[in-house]
Amino acid sequence: MIDQVRPADLAAWFAQNPEAAPVLLDVREPWELQTASVAPQGFTLVAIPMNEIPARLSELEEGQRIACLCHHGARSQRVAAFLSQNGFAELANVAGGIDAWSAQHDPSVPRY
Repeated sequence: MIDQVRPADLAAWFAQNPEAAPVLLDVREPWELQTASVAPQGFTLVAIPMNEIPARLSELEEGQRIACLCHHGARSQRVAAFLSQNGFAELANVAGGIDAWSAQHDPSVPRY
């Protein structure tokens, strides 16, 4: 099962396993990253567009705790499911995506 984590609860989700490297996987397109992006605070930000995930899977490692982020949460949920099917165990979907991040957690992130 993929955890659904609100942006405000992401740090606590990462902290549930302090041994695992915290990674926020942003699966949006490059133009979306240019429009609005999060600042990595206590986690590594990895940006791989959703359609490139299969070819770039080797950039992610076992032992990472990976939270997936997109615009509203649909693409990131699909990526989290794909990662789960490929052996990754500690996964979450950032519920509401970067739109919720801006609305609920960090209003300095532009909405689009």
